[in-house]
Amino acid sequence: MKDNRQSVAQQGEIPQDSNTTTTLGQGSESLQATAITLRGLKVRIGDAELLHGVDLDIVRGETTAIVGESGSGKSLTAKALAGLLPRYAHVQGSYSLLGEMVNLAGSGRSWRALRGGAIVWLPQDPFSSLDPLHTCGTQIAVGMREGSRAERRDRARRLLTDVGLDAGVADRYPHELSGGMRQRVAIAAALAPQPQVLIADEPTTALDAQMQSGVLDLLGRLRDERQLTLVLITHDLALAAQRADHLAVFRDGRVVETGSRDDIIRHPRTAYTRELLAAHAGIGEMERPAIGSVVVRADHLVKRFAGAPRPAVDDVSLTVHAGEIFGLVGASGSGKSTVARCLVNLERPDSGDVRYTDGKGGMTGWSMHVAQLVFQNPYQSLNPTMTVRQTLAEALRASGSPADDAHIRKLLDVVGLEAEYLDRKPGTLSGGQCQRVAIARALAPQPKLLVADEAVTALDANVQRHVLETLLSLRERTDLAILFISHDLDTVRRIADRIAVMVDGRIIEEGSTAEVMDHPKHEYTRKLIASVPQALSVNLAGEECRR
Repeated sequence: MKDNRQSVAQQGEIPQDSNTTTTLGQGSESLQATAITLRGLKVRIGDAELLHGVDLDIVRGETTAIVGESGSGKSLTAKALAGLLPRYAHVQGSYSLLGEMVNLAGSGRSWRALRGGAIVWLPQDPFSSLDPLHTCGTQIAVGMREGSRAERRDRARRLLTDVGLDAGVADRYPHELSGGMRQRVAIAAALAPQPQVLIADEPTTALDAQMQSGVLDLLGRLRDERQLTLVLITHDLALAAQRADHLAVFRDGRVVETGSRDDIIRHPRTAYTRELLAAHAGIGEMERPAIGSVVVRADHLVKRFAGAPRPAVDDVSLTVHAGEIFGLVGASGSGKSTVARCLVNLERPDSGDVRYTDGKGGMTGWSMHVAQLVFQNPYQSLNPTMTVRQTLAEALRASGSPADDAHIRKLLDVVGLEAEYLDRKPGTLSGGQCQRVAIARALAPQPKLLVADEAVTALDANVQRHVLETLLSLRERTDLAILFISHDLDTVRRIADRIAVMVDGRIIEEGSTAEVMDHPKHEYTRKLIASVPQALSVNLAGEECRR
């Protein structure tokens, strides 16, 4: 078998382009100080060129964060570095990995010799990366190259505890876990082969703040102990600023700015970087409208799942009013999503009751016109065989509304997508774009209550702000009630009128957002708030780009 690598001495030095290349860290870094040196990476699929000459230097033993909007090329670059592009992709460029040249267009067999021991890619979506037919422990152990079956099983259990899960999760299947728990299993599986370079593509997207902090602490400790090189791909600029040594900013398939973390955060050179930093400041304080009558009332909900040691939902009661945004926060697996599914009749509680006002002074059960759910994972909720136009038309027809072009375009405009996406399928959209389509679909029946289950988790700061402002605008114009489920406490503080905190299926604290967030009474709430990344202190004074 022909190896996919040759030494730099055999291949000659990697070509430099003084007009486009900015070395991360010191300008005199040698090839020996870099784990990855990439020059002129171009990726074309069909007639569309998606990456337009990407140049990167990833410093060995440190953390480099790649940031940018959805669709900017972050994940595509990560897949190219790990040899995971689709077979029909045309790729070109020069790539040095750990001091050896790699053929970017190499065969699958040659790439398999590199993945694991040299480089590992941790995907953004644990739903598609985990096999539903095998237990979590089996899937973690399969990546281990040494040890007996019993030794690999024991090490898989230790890795699960390292990422904050009970060792017993090794005997459970992915469908038995929450989204956040599945993501942590995927992280454990990525660490199993003991890689030298770990590319983590949005590794904490589905995790609450406390677990996010724990996982990133773990990755940082492993990086230091094992001299691991970490490439962190994220849309969370605050997280990147807190955890990375170096930053690379992507836009439209190009690197627009690279440098040390402090240099980029304090002295951004490009207008686009300043725009990203400004977007992170969020939606700001907005006037709260008057709260209307009760839209939904849930009383003493209890939901158990077979084999679980405790109820997923344990005596939960809540109300949401017209024109109100009610925030529900808590750790992964705390029961938030199960509450959401009970409210929209996707799960039937074992006991308790969910009732909606009927507009005539009485109460009624669920229908598509009273409540809609925006799912956490758009890849699972959208039909991959249908275009955006077909998806929205179907939702409009199902709700009894006209499914003409004007109504479809209006829904798309509400979530900030251009009409050019109408005839594209989910597989050709980024994660953020898919989620906006899912939100548009949920708004088609004009519901009284919108249940947003981590609906902005996967979105970059610019798009997230637009979606949140859209939800606020809809709430103010239509008295839409919103149950906003999120682990992003900073976002909840900005958008919610009231907030409830869940732990182990129970609501442990509830009150106005200011009361809960600024004066928490429960110790768990205080820990959750303390785990939120600190706000960025940035210079957005319009500093000119430095040459």
